[in-house]
Amino acid sequence: MFLPYDATAVLDLTEELNRWKTQLDYRGPVPRTWAGRLRRDLEAEAVAASTSMEGVPVTVEEVRHILVGDRPAQTREEDAALVRGYRDAMSFVLRRADDAAFRWDRELLVGLHDRILAGHWGAGAGRFRTGVAHLVDNRTGQLVFQPPAAEEVPELVDRACASIDRGLEHPAIGAAWIHVAIAAIHPFTDGNGRAARVVASLAMYRGGFKLPEFTSLEEWWGRHLSDYYASFHCLGAAFDPTADVTPFIRAHLEAQLHQVRALDLRERVQHRIWTAIEEAVTAAGLDPRLANAVWDAFFGRSVTPRYYRPLADVSVATATKDLAMAVAAGLLRPVGRARSRTYQAGEALYARIGAALGVPVAESGEPARGTIIGELTKRVASERPR
Repeated sequence: MFLPYDATAVLDLTEELNRWKTQLDYRGPVPRTWAGRLRRDLEAEAVAASTSMEGVPVTVEEVRHILVGDRPAQTREEDAALVRGYRDAMSFVLRRADDAAFRWDRELLVGLHDRILAGHWGAGAGRFRTGVAHLVDNRTGQLVFQPPAAEEVPELVDRACASIDRGLEHPAIGAAWIHVAIAAIHPFTDGNGRAARVVASLAMYRGGFKLPEFTSLEEWWGRHLSDYYASFHCLGAAFDPTADVTPFIRAHLEAQLHQVRALDLRERVQHRIWTAIEEAVTAAGLDPRLANAVWDAFFGRSVTPRYYRPLADVSVATATKDLAMAVAAGLLRPVGRARSRTYQAGEALYARIGAALGVPVAESGEPARGTIIGELTKRVASERPR
């Protein structure tokens, strides 16, 4: 096997991941509306992180809108296409992962890459590179890694796929190993990092780690870029099939555990907020679907009718009526006029949510939100794990 590693060096980490999997898999049923909302939020954060790491200038807020068909005016269409392409690749992973006929091969990788680059032929979508690749530090202009020659790429990809297809000691080891292998081979002209991160998620999903807590590592890496790039130092200055990648695998598994711990706490806190928002919406005599708009407003995000419509699956007229009723109830407030109008947290929102959660708030806006989330986080963190 090329790019060898020592599985015993990460045994403590795989055992902890197994414990987390058992705990989360048996935590009981999660309400469908909440599960859908959580999935959308994590998807937007993962897509934004992974595309931004490759130089696509988009924020999480812009990605949220792009993924429901509401491209912000300041976002270029070519960037929006790459966001949609990455989401398409991740969706393809989830569709294919449980296929009984699934196998790791170069066509799988090429197909994923074509989606990642949104079919952009000029950028080499769905085709192995034919020229020399150089990885350069954008800050210094120095060469940091020399991938293998183009003529070696097809065979190396086949070897990597054969290794992961046979199965490694643990799904998380497989995810980390295929991640570093694709990054080292650097089979494409562009989009190699995104391809490596997508196949890492695929390996986790294939191994039974299907919850978002285990398949959204992009968001963690995006917030720890220095650690991410430093983890590749074990590859050396140029591709070497004998390079020991144990340090990368350990860093990858440690990141997995950091992410699952953080997301578990966040999910428990936010689930309570979601429940309180649903109750506030219902108590105001509004349709429960408005919880989606109020949820975004609670977190300081601007809601537009075009953004709200696909979330609630309603017509233009119904969306307009819904948002107006939420304004009348004090849960939302309009900002701007006509087509530029957006909706943000209403004057009564934080007080009502705070009261429902037993967290009195004297402030409004962001300070009130911070008080609610901070107090809930302390409470949840002090509880016994689920």
